[in-house]
Amino acid sequence: MINKIVRTMADAMQGIADGATVLVGGFGSVGQPDALIDGLIEQGAKDLTIVANNAGTGRTGLARLMELGRVRKIICSYPRSAGSVVFEELYKAGKLELEIVPQGTLAERMRAAGAGVPAFYTPTGYGTLLAEGKPTAEFNGKPCVLETALHGDVALVQGLAGDRWGNLTYRRSGRNFNPVMAMAAALTIVQVDELAPLGTLDPEQVVTPGIFVDRVIHIPQAA
Repeated sequence: MINKIVRTMADAMQGIADGATVLVGGFGSVGQPDALIDGLIEQGAKDLTIVANNAGTGRTGLARLMELGRVRKIICSYPRSAGSVVFEELYKAGKLELEIVPQGTLAERMRAAGAGVPAFYTPTGYGTLLAEGKPTAEFNGKPCVLETALHGDVALVQGLAGDRWGNLTYRRSGRNFNPVMAMAAALTIVQVDELAPLGTLDPEQVVTPGIFVDRVIHIPQAA
């Protein structure tokens, strides 16, 4: 019987290795798997490469993971945002590597990984510092730069509801990067607000099929 539901955070985090590339869903705090990030902090993996939309805020969550010295590199679109104090401190001190990727390109690199596409051309970033060292080509008169698929060892995802097979729905803008990250990782771990009995999720509402999900943990929303 397929049952991807795990009961403890320790079970959810099992096997995440030092040096892993970890995809972290969310757009700012929306759709961000906060409980899983805290679980990763507790689990202890280090020398991580984090892929996320931004580089965290304040001194909790992703920022706390970085502050503890557990992140070697961050790949993101918006490293500097309101409250990104930890990132700025570490980056200025030379303690954190940074790869900036335009937001649409970031999403497409992960979608490509999930779809088995090794690389693609895009006009985004052509002629800028972001394109330095990358192959270029022209299509229909438009110069483009080659971007490679971005695979993760682990994806940390937040969903609205999930069942024991791992089928997921999302709440409005909480969908953001989560579906493409779920597809792009070798191990996908999901926190859901609700556990749905098998067969009760409307198939038309399922965004991430269970084939892309390995572990589901129920984290009810605070009242």
